[in-house]
Amino acid sequence: MGICFNEKSNSFKLDAKDTSYIIAIVDEEQFLGHVYFGQKLPDDDVNYLMGLEESPFVPSKNNRNRMSFLDSFPTEYSTSGLGDFRESCLKVMTKSGITACGINYVTHKIYSGKPNLQGLPATFGEEKECSTLEITCLDKHLNLEVILIYTVFENLDVITRSVQVKNCSNEAIQLTKVLSACVDFDRIDMDMITLHGSWARERHINRRSITLGKQAVSSARGESSHQMNPFLAVMDKTSTEDAGEVYGFNFVYSGNFIAQAEGTQFDTTRVVMGINPEDFAWNLEPDEEFTAPEVVMVYSNEGIGKMSRTFHDLYRNHLIRGQYKDKKRPILINNWEATYFDFDTEKLISIAKEASKLGIEMLVMDDGWFGNRSSDNMALGDWIVNEEKIKGGLKYLVDEVNKLGMKFGIWFEPEMVSPDSDLYRAHPDWALHIEGRTGTLSRNQYVLDFSRREVRDYIYDSLRKILNSANIEYVKWDMNRQLSDVGNAILPPHRQREIWHRYVLGVYELMERLTTEFPQVLLENCSGGGARYDAGMLYYSPQIWTSDNTDAVERLKIQHGTSLVYPVSAMGAHVSDVPNHTVGRVTPFETRGFVALSGTFGYELDVTKIPQEDRAMIPEQVTLYHKYNDLIRTGDLYRIGNLFENPEFDCISYVSKDKSEVLVTYVQVLNRPNYHSKRIRLKGLQKDAYYRNEETNEVYSGAALMNGGVLIKGLWGDFKGKLIHFVLEA
Repeated sequence: MGICFNEKSNSFKLDAKDTSYIIAIVDEEQFLGHVYFGQKLPDDDVNYLMGLEESPFVPSKNNRNRMSFLDSFPTEYSTSGLGDFRESCLKVMTKSGITACGINYVTHKIYSGKPNLQGLPATFGEEKECSTLEITCLDKHLNLEVILIYTVFENLDVITRSVQVKNCSNEAIQLTKVLSACVDFDRIDMDMITLHGSWARERHINRRSITLGKQAVSSARGESSHQMNPFLAVMDKTSTEDAGEVYGFNFVYSGNFIAQAEGTQFDTTRVVMGINPEDFAWNLEPDEEFTAPEVVMVYSNEGIGKMSRTFHDLYRNHLIRGQYKDKKRPILINNWEATYFDFDTEKLISIAKEASKLGIEMLVMDDGWFGNRSSDNMALGDWIVNEEKIKGGLKYLVDEVNKLGMKFGIWFEPEMVSPDSDLYRAHPDWALHIEGRTGTLSRNQYVLDFSRREVRDYIYDSLRKILNSANIEYVKWDMNRQLSDVGNAILPPHRQREIWHRYVLGVYELMERLTTEFPQVLLENCSGGGARYDAGMLYYSPQIWTSDNTDAVERLKIQHGTSLVYPVSAMGAHVSDVPNHTVGRVTPFETRGFVALSGTFGYELDVTKIPQEDRAMIPEQVTLYHKYNDLIRTGDLYRIGNLFENPEFDCISYVSKDKSEVLVTYVQVLNRPNYHSKRIRLKGLQKDAYYRNEETNEVYSGAALMNGGVLIKGLWGDFKGKLIHFVLEA
């Protein structure tokens, strides 16, 4: 088992693959302290690292300086109001207005396996794969119980954390802040990486030094957001893609979050992560519990790349579920950029006929098929097929597509409602709103109040009628605006700030119902592109639309940043038309295909209108997908180029788990006068094995390919790409 309790040192040791995480119970008052997080240690007792024999000493030895102790002690889960003035994880409000809180160890239990988190997405594992520690703490003054939950994945460098808070008193208490993880590092000389962006340029990498004070990323938009991602990594300043210590933190949640590193007065760093306390409150009646979402912590002693590969392995095997968890996804063509709202049955069938000849396997009908939806100004919420547009009905269309040997998928935006809709006219109170205040429109739509069961039930019944009416095998679930005017006339005043979290729980509940009743449906999440690209969504949908920006060059950065945490198997990526609809750039069709192969792969264009030379290339791209997708989907990702550091080229490789083959994807973004070819050094191969270039039949040792490199020749012009496939020589 990866967890043990040392009675002599009063400490817990959590051992993952190459990682140790150590917690100690300190002093007569049973404070819970963080001792160590990093490279695996053989020692059972390293409590000396906390420096408790130095001033200000523990309270039992020097109570006159209790505040100084609390403000410097490397606490395992920080609270507020009693002397620790660094960032707190838990804050309350009692009926008498008191906000102070402090917890101490009471008991613990250790067991094999991993518990579910009620109503929340979370990683999972069998008893032989992981073990769990639950530490029960108590604020005796408030009679508030706090259970810290840790799970170790013993074959990965992964430790997950969550928190349960239970009101054991006989009067209600309000939680105003419940974060999920806190780690105190004994140094400040580190860098941090976060993922920033906006619509159409999500998850760009930002690396900066940690300094005194608080450096945070957060969302208060009701979703994880385009602008920030619930991920943070701290690392040695000298850490690179392939070397150095890196600590990654990812929040398994799809709503408001905060991820923060705080440099403190003693040159230490506190990292916290959890639900954003802005506009958050949760009322706990006696005997009620609140469960905080999960934080995944990954340690790497081999740079950023190993951290990413650990996240990928965890999420592919222990977060993503369903029939498509380990399966190749169907190559789809989506009609959005091909037609926008201007389509009918005849147009869709014409696209499907041409696509089926080229090897494309699924037609997805996007926005505009329901109600009187002729633009994005109306009809959201009216999930009834518009048979003036879909002539003959939905089943007829789906059957005709199926006759071509293709699957059929459909677009929904279940969480939204248009003011100009039958649903809104019948139930205006079903939208999030503040009584007496004019609502804030975005994309001319409001947000349905998914904190209310009757709203969720109505929407779910509408969706299931559509899904039961025809052979639909894919759903694109979209969300095109953030939350505002968050309120309703149902909850009492002291529960209004619960709506933000209740909304997310409502979305999760509906997705769970959908995937349970329709397990054959491939669910792809989307939120104006990549605004809800988070681990919480991956629990329900094995793939997420990475960005509305399908330009191949822009996608290189977006997909690079996304790959820091999330596996390529989950990245929705399509070949689209040019000039690109977002940036107007013209790139070669071949290069667009190479970039989209690093994802789920599909098409976002009118295949009946593109140039013949491009159309002729689609069967070749389909062949490449079927040849390489198993390797891309399941292999280890190595980033070789980095457009954030060098704008000239991007390069990634996929190495099979048994190291028997490697696929290299190279894109020359900007050419320049140069008399020499480009040399690319590969990674992750067996140095003593020999690999054959499948195109040239040249054979090289793994050592030569990694230390000497591969020469990229003959690419003339910008935006040109190349694939190189090496196989182990028998």
